[in-house]
Amino acid sequence: MEFDEPDLTSDAGLAAVLASGVGDELLGHLAGAFADGRHSPTHGAEQIIAQRVYGIIAGYPDADDSDHLRDDPVMRAASGRPAEQALASQPTVSRLENAARRADILRMSAALLEFFLDSFSGEAPPMICIDMDPSAHLLYGQQELGLFNTHVGDTCLMPFYIFDGITGRIMAAVLREGATPRAGEIKTVLSRLVAAIRGRFPTTQVLLRADGHHTKPEVMDWMEAQRGDGGGGEVDRRGVDYVTGLAGNPVLERLFATDIQNARLRCEGGRRASGDPSFERVSYAETKYAAKSWSRPRRVVARIIAGPLGVDIRSVVTSLEVATPQYIYCTVYCGRGEAELFIRECKQLGSDTSPCTSATANAFRLLLHAAAYAVLHSFREKVLAGTQWARAMLGTIQLRLIKVAARIELHSRRAILHFGRGHPPEYRGVWRRAAAARAPG
Repeated sequence: MEFDEPDLTSDAGLAAVLASGVGDELLGHLAGAFADGRHSPTHGAEQIIAQRVYGIIAGYPDADDSDHLRDDPVMRAASGRPAEQALASQPTVSRLENAARRADILRMSAALLEFFLDSFSGEAPPMICIDMDPSAHLLYGQQELGLFNTHVGDTCLMPFYIFDGITGRIMAAVLREGATPRAGEIKTVLSRLVAAIRGRFPTTQVLLRADGHHTKPEVMDWMEAQRGDGGGGEVDRRGVDYVTGLAGNPVLERLFATDIQNARLRCEGGRRASGDPSFERVSYAETKYAAKSWSRPRRVVARIIAGPLGVDIRSVVTSLEVATPQYIYCTVYCGRGEAELFIRECKQLGSDTSPCTSATANAFRLLLHAAAYAVLHSFREKVLAGTQWARAMLGTIQLRLIKVAARIELHSRRAILHFGRGHPPEYRGVWRRAAAARAPG
């Protein structure tokens, strides 16, 4: 066994992400939002943030990995570090993570949101669909904000993951305790998102799409208050619409009693006509409903399935008045299932690891993982569009395109990557696309 080869890397595909330049602006803004209080640091905050984000993209989610990547040429290039200088070590990276303050987190969150808004290239989209969902981060220590969650069955954090449901781009990632969301924190997050969207795109329709945890009277009242009188007695439709889950109760069952009975009769008729004992009948209905805690009646849409095992009813409450019940439930509400895939992609990059004792340090880590998702998602949109990777999961792109071995030949002004002779032709095209994606200047 001989250890005599020149510089090698197992993450050569990361150079394609660097060549495309899709993450340059975001990482610069994140570093600018971080108030680095260290005195004369050898490794600047911008270098460490870039090192961590590109490390996450390459499959190294923890600061512990920094010691093994200090001399990797591609990682040094990703961090803007000269070829002869090593990257930051694990203690240096960990000190920066634990030095983050709440003000830094807020400014970095604003930078991530601005990157999302910039992704529309100044052209106002017709709609931005806020898919907002808490997701569990299991804990195995004494982390701040960790609580035992009976639904999860373990101690966890439950951060908000917030995406645009139309494009899949991440808007925010907010660390929070392992409990059901409260109305106040939902309103706080929504108010910041909506204010930023309205400031950039005042005519864009904003829609909240979420599960029943977000169906709070105070939240619905707040969203409806954003859609006030636009003058002249006309309703200003630039407010916040919503489609959120609604738990069933005896009152709703009574309101939908006729629809339930009709679904049963149609199911029985279809079973007799087809001779199929497993025949099911799906129907949709709507009504006006107001719980005692609500300020006014609202439109409730129900999906009713009548089958051999009985009747299953799922309901949503919405401010949308024009669309049919079937469209609201099947297309609009059920479309939020895409958000589960987006969260899964974030977790494929290791976003659900929260090992720091401090909640602020874990919030900093979560933002770095959100930034990694944003960069890799942008790479998929801009570079991989029209290829076999255009709809691949980010974890697949990481495994197939980023984790590629190569020999590196360093020169004074450039580095040449030497791939294996068996490198597939479709992989080679990605490099040409990456080079073409970087805007001139």
